[in-house]
Amino acid sequence: MYEKEKTFFGMATLGKNAVITADERLLPFLREYAKDKAGYWLFEQPHTLVIEKELNKYGYTLGHSHHLYLPSKETEPKGSFTIKWYRGYEEIKPFYGDKRFPNALCEQYTPERPDTLAVCAFEGENIMGMAGCSQDAPGWQQIGIDILPEYRSKGLGTHLVTLLKNKITETGDIPFYGTGIANFHSMNIAVNCGFKPVWVEISAKKLS
Repeated sequence: MYEKEKTFFGMATLGKNAVITADERLLPFLREYAKDKAGYWLFEQPHTLVIEKELNKYGYTLGHSHHLYLPSKETEPKGSFTIKWYRGYEEIKPFYGDKRFPNALCEQYTPERPDTLAVCAFEGENIMGMAGCSQDAPGWQQIGIDILPEYRSKGLGTHLVTLLKNKITETGDIPFYGTGIANFHSMNIAVNCGFKPVWVEISAKKLS
């Protein structure tokens, strides 16, 4: 759960049917609208535009579509980099507020989904990039990655995400990875690290 308020609208698919949760005011519309459609088609833009129009009546709009990945095979990190691990709040705390790592870590300490582990690559004293994970649900660790611009296209993202994925797996937790709908660079990192696409979800947020 990423919002403190009750979900007004949320939809997820694993590629065939869809599961929808919504405010009771939306249920008559959704039952009628979805009854003759394959679940995965509800995520196509012509259909989301109709859902968007209905949400607008209640002061809501659709948020981002998230594509989520789970491990499908074992992989080992490639390349050679100097790395350092950071475990738990006290070691990760100095990085909060560091705008270089908006994907690897939460913006600030978030008790409901705390950052638990991070790994950085260094060139001398300079951080090249960071992969971090947050416990978004008990036993589920979401991985994020940030590579500084001058160190990109060197295989570093794949290296760090693989290290982190393997470390999470060793603990018995489940690593998962999310990307935006057209972030092909991030998708390729996921695939190169042994992840496969498993589900897509989208939700509503209040109009500003």
